[in-house]
Amino acid sequence: MNPVKIEDIFIWALLPHRIMSRRTDRVQRKVKIPSNLRKKASNKKAEKQGEIPCCISSCDGFSDKHMGGRSLSQENAIETWGEGGFSVRKNRVRVCKGCYKAWKKDNKDDSSSHY
Repeated sequence: MNPVKIEDIFIWALLPHRIMSRRTDRVQRKVKIPSNLRKKASNKKAEKQGEIPCCISSCDGFSDKHMGGRSLSQENAIETWGEGGFSVRKNRVRVCKGCYKAWKKDNKDDSSSHY
């Protein structure tokens, strides 16, 4: 292996840096605008009204998907609310977000989910 001479280092330092320069023909990245400088939306969307009522007889909520509603099987609903505590739509029980949380809390410690 040949040792590097000091003269070679000085010559390299004086060469034009075309070899080491970055390509400038690339597309410039978009800069993310901070949230406090973004334009605020002036048109506020109206809140959607519920269309599908909760099937639990003691509840007045709505079980629409955009409002957090879910659909449970009849067997799962019987475990929590009993035989006559709900109505059925297409073999499923539509529940609102609050009733779903109640069902989830009731079945949280159930060990049947393990195989």
